[in-house]
Amino acid sequence: MDAKAILFVGLGIVLVIYLVTIIRGGFARPTWFQAVVGFVTAFFDTLGIGSFATTTSIFKLRHLVPVKLMPGTLNVGHTLPTITQAFIYTKIVPVESRTLVPMILAAVLGSLAGVGVVVRWPRRKIQIGMGLALLGAATLFLMTQLNLFPAGGDTLGLSGPRLWIGLAGNFALGVLMMLGIGLYGPCMILVSLLGMNPTAAFPIMMGSCAFLMPIASMRFVRTRTYHTQAAWGLAIGAVPAVLIAAYLVTSLPLYAVRWLVIVVVVYTSINMLLTARRAEQRGDTGGVAL
Repeated sequence: MDAKAILFVGLGIVLVIYLVTIIRGGFARPTWFQAVVGFVTAFFDTLGIGSFATTTSIFKLRHLVPVKLMPGTLNVGHTLPTITQAFIYTKIVPVESRTLVPMILAAVLGSLAGVGVVVRWPRRKIQIGMGLALLGAATLFLMTQLNLFPAGGDTLGLSGPRLWIGLAGNFALGVLMMLGIGLYGPCMILVSLLGMNPTAAFPIMMGSCAFLMPIASMRFVRTRTYHTQAAWGLAIGAVPAVLIAAYLVTSLPLYAVRWLVIVVVVYTSINMLLTARRAEQRGDTGGVAL
């Protein structure tokens, strides 16, 4: 059995772990709007726009999920579509197994280090962290629009010092995932800077998230630091969107969509940071609020 076959077995195992985890957390029937959010964000996520920043913006602007519960809701709700993406792209996109497997393991270890911190953070710290995360996401979107991403190389794997740099980078991205910072864009930049073909980032970033998110979800569910109804909405609405985007959509003009996302994400980020500042001025740094 080769490494990719082992990964597929592993994906099946984490899928079972995730399903058991979210069912044990209890079912709350989502609203139609929550399911639509899951569908739309997963659809564009599969096409490369990302889901964490867009979902956070919708949740914040519509006051759907308390800030304290957003990191957990994003990770629990988007796990199922991410595992689906990993099954698809690990199979169809070539990448060397000796790079793919260690990069995934590094991200998982990073998530284990990060989730224990985030679940104990007060609301204001999460507001600041997510506000800065959204600014970072908007920067990545802007780089995409202006074609400022590194071109990358032709290799499908890493070795020597470049591999160690890649492992350290993916470990850090695993930590940041627990704060609601999407891994996709930064991971693509990372592998491109290290000289890999940018398309090789797809199985690395999707595989990393597919393995780390179910494990992190166990902690979020156990500590009840997620919004049950919204998470179910994301999960239920997302899987059909992934299948449609991956297999049926051959081309879609994303240029205008990215500009819209940039505006919304920047606005949400500023709003999040200003809310944290007002809370500090009032001396209100804990509790749960929208």
